[in-house]
Amino acid sequence: MAATRSQALALFQAFYRSGALVFGGGHVVLPLLRAATVSTGWIDDNTFLAGYGAAQAVPGPLFTFSAYLGAVVKPEPHGAVGATIALLALFLPGLLLVISVLPFWNQLRSNAKTRALFAGVNSSVVGILLAALYQPVWTSSVHEPFDFAVVLAAFLALVAWKAPPWIVVCAVAAIGGIASFPP
Repeated sequence: MAATRSQALALFQAFYRSGALVFGGGHVVLPLLRAATVSTGWIDDNTFLAGYGAAQAVPGPLFTFSAYLGAVVKPEPHGAVGATIALLALFLPGLLLVISVLPFWNQLRSNAKTRALFAGVNSSVVGILLAALYQPVWTSSVHEPFDFAVVLAAFLALVAWKAPPWIVVCAVAAIGGIASFPP
């Protein structure tokens, strides 16, 4: 039981630390979540990327993804208990921040220096999001011209044709499944 408790604490700590760095968008913590789960051997890279792709089809993908990761980690606790720990740990830093800042929010919002600080932080998120897209998603998924064509088609479906994300995710998963079978 002691090993389970220490693993539960390690799981909580990994997701709490990742949740503490969510700003401007949840995808900025993708490299942290990958380091916390794949690098530790809790899950393999393919399972990580498959869950990340599937989570994009639903609202709140980061939180859905954290519950997925908590559910599929190899050491116990996993399943519903692991999902609950990961989800709560990821939410907790933001919740604590909101509770602590809420009494001062109007004052902070009206301060020009605070607004400038948040504008700078939000701008830096764009670079972090691009880095998270490149590593691990792009480097582990786009190896051939066919892969690039699928990514481009998915991008066009989302941006130009305004296709629902869940349809694009399902279509790309189907294409990937079909393409992985040898002729």
